[in-house]
Amino acid sequence: RLLFNLEVHGKMDNTGYCSESFNSLQSGTSDEDMVEITGATLDFSSTDDVPPLDRDYGGSYGAGDGSNGVPKLMDLLDEPVPGVGTYEDFNTIDWVREKSKDRDRHREIATKSKESALALMKSISDAFSGWLLMLLVGLMSGALAGGIDISAHWMTDLKEGVCLNGFWFNHEHCCWNSNETTFQERDKCPNWKSWAELIVGTNEGPFAYIMNYLMYVCWALLFSFLAVSLVRAFAPYACGSGIPEIKTILSGFIIRGYLGKWTLMIKTITLVLAVSSGLSLGKEGPLVHVACCCGNILCHLFTKYRRNEAKRREVLSAAAAVGVSVAFGAPIGGVLFSLEEVSYYFPLKTLWRSFFAALVAAFTLRSINPFGNSRLVLFYVEFHSPWHLLELIPFVLLGIFGGIWGAFFIRANIAWCRRRKTTRLGHYPVLEVLVVTAVTALLAFPNSYTRMSTSELISELFNDCGLLDSSQLCNYANVSVTKSSSDALPDRPAGQDVYTAMWQLSLALVFKMLITVVTFGMKVPSGLFIPSMAVGAIAGRLLGVGMEQLAYYHHDWVIFRGWCSPGADCITPGLYAMVGATACLGGVTRMTVSLVVIMFELTGGLEYIVPLMAATMTSKWVADALGREGIYEAHIRLNGYPFLEPKEEFSHKTLAMDVMRPRRSDPPLSVITQDGMSVEEVESLIAETSYSGFPVVVSHESQRLVGFVQRRDLVISIENARQRQEGVVSASRIFFTEYIPPQPPNSPPPLKLRGIMDLSPFTVTDHTAMDIVVDIFRKLGLRQCLVTHNGRLLGIITKKDILKHMAQMANRDPDSILFN
Repeated sequence: RLLFNLEVHGKMDNTGYCSESFNSLQSGTSDEDMVEITGATLDFSSTDDVPPLDRDYGGSYGAGDGSNGVPKLMDLLDEPVPGVGTYEDFNTIDWVREKSKDRDRHREIATKSKESALALMKSISDAFSGWLLMLLVGLMSGALAGGIDISAHWMTDLKEGVCLNGFWFNHEHCCWNSNETTFQERDKCPNWKSWAELIVGTNEGPFAYIMNYLMYVCWALLFSFLAVSLVRAFAPYACGSGIPEIKTILSGFIIRGYLGKWTLMIKTITLVLAVSSGLSLGKEGPLVHVACCCGNILCHLFTKYRRNEAKRREVLSAAAAVGVSVAFGAPIGGVLFSLEEVSYYFPLKTLWRSFFAALVAAFTLRSINPFGNSRLVLFYVEFHSPWHLLELIPFVLLGIFGGIWGAFFIRANIAWCRRRKTTRLGHYPVLEVLVVTAVTALLAFPNSYTRMSTSELISELFNDCGLLDSSQLCNYANVSVTKSSSDALPDRPAGQDVYTAMWQLSLALVFKMLITVVTFGMKVPSGLFIPSMAVGAIAGRLLGVGMEQLAYYHHDWVIFRGWCSPGADCITPGLYAMVGATACLGGVTRMTVSLVVIMFELTGGLEYIVPLMAATMTSKWVADALGREGIYEAHIRLNGYPFLEPKEEFSHKTLAMDVMRPRRSDPPLSVITQDGMSVEEVESLIAETSYSGFPVVVSHESQRLVGFVQRRDLVISIENARQRQEGVVSASRIFFTEYIPPQPPNSPPPLKLRGIMDLSPFTVTDHTAMDIVVDIFRKLGLRQCLVTHNGRLLGIITKKDILKHMAQMANRDPDSILFN
């Protein structure tokens, strides 16, 4: 009972939480709240995407005698006070209290279900509501993802030309309906006209090339300008990947509006624009944010999830799985991604519901068929030859490259984002996006491998060359082929086009590595999965072609003898591209199990699990040796979010007394006595401090702990009593005791607030080791705990104190922890 009846509330250092006006606290969020998210200072007024939950909690605290952690609120009033028991913006939820509330609600429903048939039906509908919610999240996310895929494909092709049959057709769909398209020139058809053909009448010559070049750059600038303008004007939270913030929210932090309807609407539109602009970014990470927005919005349809922050986070964990499921067509990989990478609390029930939601989303996406190939997977591959054991050596080399690239990218990107936050660069987000788009478009157009969309590039790099392929990468020298076209082709000498393609891919590799560093983190929706995979796929294809030519010309070498005979298909360059993509994505994100499953679901290459596992583990080991944090953890730390990383070990020998506040030089701990303070004294204490909660003690002399009261609950209860309870004035005494002693005649009526006090706050002694305290905070989801010595209250440790202490121990700036 001590562990499961907590109501803990830490100190708040950020401005905007503590306002001198009690009315501003009652209204949910102050109009002056400011928060710095991913480098830009954003202003959020009270017209928020998702209204604060204050008004919804009125009925959730109806019963209890003050001993079960969720008691009756105000003993002198007949009805509960709206807003008590909820959380302010940029605060951490109390997991234990939320779970306790849900257990009480479930117990009450189970008891009533035995009384009548109607109550039994309500009990059944309550149990079914979670599955219904998962169904709705899957349907909505799948439909949005299908629309985003189709729109992005069309707008990407719009930069190069337009379909005369209907401007809404992309290049591929336009040429499908043409009877004059030949197989050799499948991309050329009379119905599709480039901008040069429409404007100057021809597609040949330098003037036509310049016209196409100019239109490509202009469309790219238009798309990126619209994207950054919409984000800046309507939903500043729609920028970036969203996964660092989702991880923080799932750990219990509240960022109101981050998963709201405006964010969903703007992120969906601007994601299409950003991907179509040709910037080096992907849509997979932002799709996780989109799916979580769908989950959060649909939670409002169900009281059970609307009124409980912990239950809502179970839905958001499942929604994160849905996001990856629709991004890659990988439902099982999505569930594992949510479990391994983003979720903080993932019970078995959430695993089942995530699986169901990912299934529904994948089915919805398959019904829409956005890729037009009747396949769910994004990059379907069909390799004809198995891999050989000795090929593990180049696969491990690709893993080493992926680890080195991942560590380099994280350091470079964080350095650039920190520069953006601390210099004038961050004041001009629109200009920054336009400059990066212009540079990207100008450098990308001359190279056919950077001009095409990144998804098309990866698909071409994964492809295994057949007789009918017209790609430059498949233009090998002709040799006599005795096998049918459905079987594997033998290794052949590379033709001139292959060598040209190698040079172009080498330039594309350098370009992608550098431009992605400055692109990720700009004020447009930007994912990292596809650019990272592109870097690895290019490196893998280069190595694969090199190995293929080595095996062709030197098949008598020791490493090839015995398994690579002349005329055999020994090396598959597309497989090397797939392994390289996995290695680079693993080096950047530090994913392991979920990454391997996503990759074989993404490509259909089930028999290549061992090479993928070898490359993934190698890249993680190398990247971890060069830097412990993945890209999402690094951005969480850069933005100062209060996130206790479960994977990080606390190895320092410090005690609770070394971390608690107040320190020896600080003023004494602000406390409230259980029966000796007036309303005026309590209001004065609230106005003079910025703490989000106060310990309640027997007296200032004894300092014996009675309980803990949340600042927000205290302010709302006093304000409500002043308005609705006759006779409550500044001189009224406040009592947290079970019984109010007899009052002198003519004294104002007292105010009994025992109902809002947590009677079982979590406490540790001053000699408790900090590694134990950190484990307690992680595993119980505490906001704070109180420190005692021989039963007397000494101090308090908040989640923010722990994060600052860990930063200090790691020689980092402790003041970088911005939020509570």
